[in-house]
Amino acid sequence: MDVLNDEYYMGLALELARGTNGQTGINPAVGCVIVKQGRIVGIGAHLRRGTAHAEVHALDMAGGEAEGATAYVTLEPCSHYGRTPPCAERLVREKVARVVVAASDPNPRVAGRGIALLRENGIEVTTGIRGREAEELNEAFNKYIVTGLPFVTLKTASTLDGRIASRTGDSRWITNPRSREYVHLLRHRHQAVMVGIGTALADDPALTARLAVPALQPVRVVVDSALRLPPQARLLDPAGGGPLLVLTREGADPERARELTALGAEVVPIPGDGPQVDLTAAMRELGRREIGSVLLEGGGRLNGAMLERRLIDKLVLFFAPKIIGGTTAPASFAFDGFERMEEAVRLTRTRVELIEEDICLTGYPEYGS
Repeated sequence: MDVLNDEYYMGLALELARGTNGQTGINPAVGCVIVKQGRIVGIGAHLRRGTAHAEVHALDMAGGEAEGATAYVTLEPCSHYGRTPPCAERLVREKVARVVVAASDPNPRVAGRGIALLRENGIEVTTGIRGREAEELNEAFNKYIVTGLPFVTLKTASTLDGRIASRTGDSRWITNPRSREYVHLLRHRHQAVMVGIGTALADDPALTARLAVPALQPVRVVVDSALRLPPQARLLDPAGGGPLLVLTREGADPERARELTALGAEVVPIPGDGPQVDLTAAMRELGRREIGSVLLEGGGRLNGAMLERRLIDKLVLFFAPKIIGGTTAPASFAFDGFERMEEAVRLTRTRVELIEEDICLTGYPEYGS
């Protein structure tokens, strides 16, 4: 076994998987590379939910050369019959000699069974090669398949003093065009993008993914407890992007609900007793609709409420090298806050990159006990 070769070929498989990020729905993004005697004989990626998996594409390309070859797969081959036959059985049937797996599959229907099936049939299996990269690639799938809840990524753009708009509400534009392009890529990669009614009223966003090439359009979600979304909102433009869900309270004005429905929105009452939409119940409803990833682009109140309820899994924070000031200017997070610094939500696994002069900080929240 040559670990350097294994890491190299797994890197190629990961690149194949990354290329399909966002287009497989609640399914994972997976890449596969088949190598025989130092030569790549087959490559493949999972392209769309319900279609052939990465291993199938790679094996079809390899043909008879798959026998005795090594298959590099970013995720444990499936062992169950779903919308497609099990890939582990196909690898056995094609007489692959060795399978290198980056990450095990958390799906309870797989969870080690694919690896066990390969070994039971005499195939050598190596696991964990570039595993952390593979797990991060499928972090949304990993959460959804176990909990049934969407993976929520919060994105916000602010000045260095933490303001998302001026005291007059002006927010166009805080960050540079390159940063805004990256946000559109994030929309393309998430199944849904969500804002609160405050953002919908203040910014009148379209919430579409606009890239230089055609992009996948996410489901657009507005949290609107009193159904205040106006008929002229860009979100209700029939030529807009993906479907529009308006999450509201049970018992919200039925006449307003009918008006929004007639304009093309789907009004979704969320069970709960309070004056605001129960956000935990809202996430359960999105999960029930097989929405496995959500890009949260809310204002301070919605961001703060989601953080308080520990519903945010990842944060992507853009900081422009500007100071706007203003005691009444809105901030990225608006909530009562914690009493002691030790209670603060801490970001782990942080990564910082420059996008021209803007700073992009990515991290994962670590909630206290």
